[in-house]
Amino acid sequence: MEETAVARSYRAETLEEQQAAYDSWAKRYEIDLCAMGYRIPAVLAGVSTRFIPSTAAPILDAGCGGGIQAEVLAMLEFGPIIGIDLSEGMLEIARAKSIYSDLQRMTLGEKLDFGENTFAAVISSGTITPRHAPPSSFEELIRVTEPGGAIIFSLRDDPAQDPEYPETVKKLTEEGLWREVFSTSSFHGMPYGEPEITHRVHVYEVI
Repeated sequence: MEETAVARSYRAETLEEQQAAYDSWAKRYEIDLCAMGYRIPAVLAGVSTRFIPSTAAPILDAGCGGGIQAEVLAMLEFGPIIGIDLSEGMLEIARAKSIYSDLQRMTLGEKLDFGENTFAAVISSGTITPRHAPPSSFEELIRVTEPGGAIIFSLRDDPAQDPEYPETVKKLTEEGLWREVFSTSSFHGMPYGEPEITHRVHVYEVI
């Protein structure tokens, strides 16, 4: 059975390999994932319209990829939206949609090139997950989000999830850096491609 592009992206051992995997996949990324019933961007966009005020600006799309999760927000005139991603190939796809006010190549898990309290809200769809962005990514997202701002993100919640991710979310809550506002029920993020994997979309408010 031929290895899927999804599997190749999770097999990457280094940032360079991960970047190369997404650069080569960029033009088919949304085609392939939508064929697998990719639901995370739609769920996250729906949750965002409930918990991000329409006047909130700017909004950071952390790990924006080709921008599928920001399209709905842009249609509803949220923004301006700034996107960051590891892959230049994915950023090129996002640029072609003309929904972002700015797009920059940055790596989640490293220090972001933004000042403290820069963003009114942050979204991150399908990115902070094993073999992609580490749980330490949350600390920088909190740093660049203004107090009272929402950070909306997806996390796996199936038994194979790396426990370090929910443990980090809990630790940051106990440290008083953010508080839980809302979580969806568990759902299958790609039911036709990875039926064994489930996700939730979470909303946390920066304190």
